Amino acid sequence: MVLPHTYVAAVLLAILTMLCWGSWANSYKLTGKWRFELFYWDFALGVLLVGVVAALTFGSLGFDGFLFTDDLLNAGRRPPVYSLAAGVIFNLGNMLLLAAIAVAGMSVAFPVGMGLALIVGVIWNQILKPQGNPTLLFAGSLLVVAAILLETLVYRAMSRSRHEELIKAGKTRSTKPQASWKAILVSVAAGLLIGSAWPLVDLSRQRGLGPYSIGCLFAAGVFLSTLAFNIFFMNLPVEGEPVEFRDYFRGRSSQHLLGVLGGVVWATGLLAILVVSSATKPPEGAAALDLAAPGEALLNPAVSYALAQAATLLAALWGLLVWKECRGAEVRVRAMVTLALILFAGGLALVAIAPLYVG
Repeated sequence: MVLPHTYVAAVLLAILTMLCWGSWANSYKLTGKWRFELFYWDFALGVLLVGVVAALTFGSLGFDGFLFTDDLLNAGRRPPVYSLAAGVIFNLGNMLLLAAIAVAGMSVAFPVGMGLALIVGVIWNQILKPQGNPTLLFAGSLLVVAAILLETLVYRAMSRSRHEELIKAGKTRSTKPQASWKAILVSVAAGLLIGSAWPLVDLSRQRGLGPYSIGCLFAAGVFLSTLAFNIFFMNLPVEGEPVEFRDYFRGRSSQHLLGVLGGVVWATGLLAILVVSSATKPPEGAAALDLAAPGEALLNPAVSYALAQAATLLAALWGLLVWKECRGAEVRVRAMVTLALILFAGGLALVAIAPLYVG
């Protein structure tokens, strides 16, 4: 299999993950009024394409002669099941995240959903494999919680403001300003599921499954579970009227291509971080390309983790600066959004450096 062998290559792959995970949702925004349920069929296809193609190319090439199929045979039964299950759990969470984006935008859904996923991931890691300074982990998680609470207040304020505009325009029967909790609750559910998927990926890797095998099986879990989950969302939508299958075929070719592109971008980010996490530098005295010789991680896990999670900040900035999701909001609301992103960045930094200060 193909793995990076230099520090620079590993850093570039981690940055690629940040760019992909922080930007894939733009493909949905570009589809216009295309329902997220319809978008997701193409998204899942894009994820599967990347997983399979990468496994059959990069996962089966390289000087070591180790094939993708060899990796699956050597891993045993449980690791592949973990990877498939991780894809299924993540997929439900990601569909809920996209639903929240459809309702509230990227600047709210990502910090709330992915912020909670970060906290859930920290808790699971401490249960399964305790590591990191507990004080720093607690302080970082506390800052992320504060950011989530601020984003909740921001969404409530903006939701109330939009409802007041509808009242003034005579487009609603209600004369009392209301604020919905829908997007927040959906984002919370998304975060709980997404955060619970990654420990299964770690278990697959610890049990000997390679990055391309994990990526392919994870993608298969995403694609197969979409067949069940999306039918549910189409019939019982988070918002709006039920969607029919024939609506999918009425979509423009550009909308379908954007859906596939979104899946390709997200899956590319997944494979990049999986490859970085599996790359090690051989110990002193070992041959430069001796993969059998165990060594420490080529890129410090704290660095790769921080870069990957920074995707949440990038996504929020896309929503604020490009899609203008806070357009017309009060100065107080904009200040709260800025403070929430600062708190999230601070919490992420503390969680990322916690493993460096154990004991």
